[in-house]
Amino acid sequence: MMIGFGVLGEIQAYSDGVAVDLGPARQRSVLAALLVDINRTVPVEGLVDRVWGVRPPQRGRPTLYSYLSRLRRALDSMADEASTDRASIVRRPAGYALLADPGVVDVRVFSDLVGQARAADDGRAAVLFERALGLWRGEPFAGVDTPWFNSLRESLLGERHACRLDRNDVQLRRGHHAALLTELAACHEALPLDERLAAQFMLALYRSGRTADALRCFERVRHALAEELGSDPGLELGRLHQRVLANDPAIGAPGAPGTTAVAAPAAGAVPTSGIPSPQDRALPRQLPAAPPWFTGRQRELAELDKALGQAGQPGGAVAVCAVSGSGGVGKTSLAVHWAHRNTDRFPDGQLYVDLRGFDPSGEPLAPAAVVRVFLDALGVGSGSIPVDQQALSGLYRSLVAERRMLIVLDNAADATQVAAVLPGSAGCAVLVTSRRRLTGLAVTHGAYLLPLDVLTASESRDLLGRHLGEDRLAADPEAVTAVLEHCAGLPLAISVVGARAAARAGFPLAVFAEELQDQSARLDALDAGDLSANVRAVCLVSYRALTDGAAEVFRLLGAAPGPEIGLAAAGSLLGRSPAETRAALRELETVHLVQQSAPYRYRMHDLIRLYAAERAAVDQSEESRERALRRVLDFYLHTACAGAKVLTPLQHHHLELEPPLDGVTPQAPADQTAVMSWFRAEHACLLAAQGFAGRQRWDFLVWQLARVLDGFLWRQGRLHDHVALWRTGLAAAERLGEGTARAWAHRRLAHACARSGNHDDALHHAGSALAAAEEAGDLSEQARIHDVTAWSWAQQGDDRQALTHVRHSLRLHRVGHDPLAQANALNAVGWYEARIGDYRGAMAHCEEALEIHRRHGFRDGEACTLDSLGFIAHAAARHDEALAYYHRARALFHDLGNLYEEANTLANLGDVHLALAQPDEARHNWRQAVSLYDAQHRTEDVRRLQVKLARTRGVST
Repeated sequence: MMIGFGVLGEIQAYSDGVAVDLGPARQRSVLAALLVDINRTVPVEGLVDRVWGVRPPQRGRPTLYSYLSRLRRALDSMADEASTDRASIVRRPAGYALLADPGVVDVRVFSDLVGQARAADDGRAAVLFERALGLWRGEPFAGVDTPWFNSLRESLLGERHACRLDRNDVQLRRGHHAALLTELAACHEALPLDERLAAQFMLALYRSGRTADALRCFERVRHALAEELGSDPGLELGRLHQRVLANDPAIGAPGAPGTTAVAAPAAGAVPTSGIPSPQDRALPRQLPAAPPWFTGRQRELAELDKALGQAGQPGGAVAVCAVSGSGGVGKTSLAVHWAHRNTDRFPDGQLYVDLRGFDPSGEPLAPAAVVRVFLDALGVGSGSIPVDQQALSGLYRSLVAERRMLIVLDNAADATQVAAVLPGSAGCAVLVTSRRRLTGLAVTHGAYLLPLDVLTASESRDLLGRHLGEDRLAADPEAVTAVLEHCAGLPLAISVVGARAAARAGFPLAVFAEELQDQSARLDALDAGDLSANVRAVCLVSYRALTDGAAEVFRLLGAAPGPEIGLAAAGSLLGRSPAETRAALRELETVHLVQQSAPYRYRMHDLIRLYAAERAAVDQSEESRERALRRVLDFYLHTACAGAKVLTPLQHHHLELEPPLDGVTPQAPADQTAVMSWFRAEHACLLAAQGFAGRQRWDFLVWQLARVLDGFLWRQGRLHDHVALWRTGLAAAERLGEGTARAWAHRRLAHACARSGNHDDALHHAGSALAAAEEAGDLSEQARIHDVTAWSWAQQGDDRQALTHVRHSLRLHRVGHDPLAQANALNAVGWYEARIGDYRGAMAHCEEALEIHRRHGFRDGEACTLDSLGFIAHAAARHDEALAYYHRARALFHDLGNLYEEANTLANLGDVHLALAQPDEARHNWRQAVSLYDAQHRTEDVRRLQVKLARTRGVST
C-alpha cells in the first residue's frame, strides 16, 4: 500500500490514493505539527504551543493525548501488515515523533525537488521546478490559525515564491518569456514591491516587443517604492531600466542577434560584474524608526558610548557590544536609540537586521541569509551574490573593509549566529542585542557585555507619562503607583498598559490598575493584541528555547513559594544534585529567565514568575508539582530546625522530625553566625513556605515551621512577621486539635502580640494558652504562659500583676527541675522586683539566675540577666556599675543577633550616660537604638527616644 501526507493546502493523508479521515481540524493540526518535523522528537509543550498558541486550554495535555491516540489508529489503518510503507507516532522521553519515510510528505518532496533543480542544468531544472510547484494545492495548513502555523505558513509561501522566481529565471534563459507573461503580470500586480519579480516581468515584456510596457512597469515600481518605503529602486533594477531605454541587444531573447550568453559564477568564486565600485557603493540607512517613548537608561547609554566610541576610526579594531536582557526589557529600543544618536560617527552607513533569534513567528535567520540581506543593501546585484558560503562571507567583508559603518544585529539567538556575520577589519562598530548572555562572543571577539535590567521607579513613571501625559498621572497617583508596582519596571508591560489606557482616554487609570491586581489575570491585561506587544507571548519564546530539563526547572521555580530561592533549596525542589541544579539554573540565567540576586541565590522577575507558574499548571502534572513542593518545604523545615537548635536550644532540644524525603538534602549550619546568616537569607522564603503550606492544609508542616522560625524572628525584632507567623501557626494547631500544640501556638502568639503592643490580644491568647495547657496537664507550658502573661501586664504598666505571674512561673519551673527555665524565671522575678523598688531581692534573684546561665552556657539568658542587673544598678544610682552590666549585655546581644534586645539595651545605656551628665554619649547610644527600632517598625519606641534627643539637643558634656 502507498501512503502519503499533504500540508501544502488542506492537511491530508491518503492510502493508495484514497483520502483517510483524520478527524476534526485541531486533531489534523497535531498531525501537521509532527509531519513538519518528521522523524524528530517534538516536546509535549512544543506540540501544545504549535496547536493552541499562547493560550492553551486548561486541559491541553489530556486533549492532546486523546488526539494522538486517535491519530495512531488512523495511521495504523493506512497500511496492512505486509506493507513496508507505513507511518507511526511514537512516544519518546522528550516528547512525540512521527516516524515515516520523508518522501511521503509533500513539503519534504517540494524541498528536495527545489534543491535538485537549483543544482541542475536549465533543461532539467525547468522540469523539476514545475514538479515542485505542482505539489501546491493552496495555502499550507489551510484552516489552521495559530502563531506557530501562521509563521510557518508565511515561511513556506516565501519558499514557493523563491521557487517561482528561480523557475522564471530558468525559463527566461531558455527563451520561454512569452509563456511566462500572463503569470508574471498577475504576480507583479500582487507583489508590486518585489524588484526581482519586476525585473523578470520587464525582461519578458521587452523580449516580447513591449518596450513601452516594460518602461511603464519600472515607473510603477519606482512610484510604489517611494510611496511605501521611501526608497528608490535597487541598482540591479535600475541598470535593467537603462538597458531597456538603450534598447541594449545584450538583454534580448536568447539566440537573437547581439545577445551575449552569461555563464553563472563557479562555486567559491566571487563574481565582480554586479559588485559596485567604491565610488558607486550604496550608503545604507537601514535603522528602524527611533523609539518614540524611549526614556532613561543614561548609565547604559554612557556605557555604549564607551564601548563603541572608538569604533569607526581608521586603524582601530572592530568594536562589538552585546546588550542582553529578558524579553520586553527594552534591548532593541536602547540599541536603536543609541544608533540614531550616533549616525554621524558612521558616515558610510548603518546596517540593521532582526536575526529572529527569539521570535514568536519564525526560526532564527541563517548567517548566509543575513549576509545576503547586507550585500543587497550594499548594492550587490542578485546575480553577483556567490552561492558558496565562504565566498559569500568574503565578499561581504571585502565590501565593508575600511568603511566606517554601524552594524546592528538585533535579537540574536547565540554567539555563533553573530560571529558568522561580524566584519573582519577595522572601522566598523557592531551592536548586538539578545536575550542570551553572549559570553562566548566576549571570549572570541572581545565583545563588551552590557546586561540590561528593568527600569528604575522614576524611569518607569516617566515612560508611563510619555504614553498618557503628566496630567493624567497626577489625577490618580495611587493608580499610577499600583500600575507601576504590578509592571515591576518591565518597559514592555508599562508600554502595553500605557497604550491601552491611551486608547481609552475616558477611563480612569484605576480601571487598568484593578485589572492588574489579580495575579491570575495579570498577564491577560498585559496584551495589546499583537505578539510583540504581549508579555505572555514574549515569555513563551524564551520558554521554547529551553532544553527539556531547564524548562522543568523554570516551571517548578514558578510554583515554589518565596521571592527567590537558594541553590540548596532549589536542589531539593528539583530532587537533583548540586551540579545538576547549578547547570539548569545557569541555562535559565543565560537567557535572563532568572538572575542571581546574590551568589547562588536566584530570583525571577514578577511577571516571568507568573508565566512560569502558568506553565507549571499546564505542563507539569499535579502529582509531580506536589512532590517537588513538599521536598522544598521539607528542606526548609529540616534546615530551620537544625538552626533553631543552635539558636534556642532550651526551646528546641527535644524537637525531633521525621527523616527528610528522598531527594532532600538539608543544610546543617555549624554555629550561631552561620545560622543567623542562613535565616536572614531565607526568612522571606520560610514565611512564604509556611503560608503556602497553610493554603494547602499541610497543617503539621505549618505548625512545625512556626516553631523553628520563632527564635530567629524573636531575636531580630521582626514584630509583624512574628505575629503573622503565629496566627498561621495557631490556625494549623487548631485544625490539628492537639492540646500541647494549641497551647504552644497561643502562648507564642500572645508573646508576639505583647511585643508589638497589642496587649488585649496578648492577654486573650495567654488565657487560651493557659486553658489548653491545664487541659493537657503540661506544667512547664503553664509556667511559660505565666511568663508571657507577666510581660503583657508589664507592658500595660501593672508591674505588681506581672510579678505575681512570674513568681507563679518560678514555682512551676522548680517542680519541673529544668535549670535553664528556672534561671529565666529567676531573672524575670528579679526584673519585676526591681520595677517595684525591691532592689535587694531583685539583685539576689538575678545573681542566682546569672550563675545558672553561665554554668550551663546559655548565652541568651546570660545577656538578658546582665541587662536586668544593669537596670537594677541604674535604679539604685550605681551608674558606673550599670554601664558595665549594660555594655556586657549589649555585646552578647549583638553577637547573638538579638537586635530586639540590643536596641533596648542601647536605649538604657543612653539613659545611664545622661544620668552621668554625658549627653553626647547618651545621644550616640539613643541614635543607634532609634536606627534598630526603626528597622523593627517599633514606632512608639522611636518616638520615645526622639523626644529625649530633642530635649538634649544643644546640651554638651
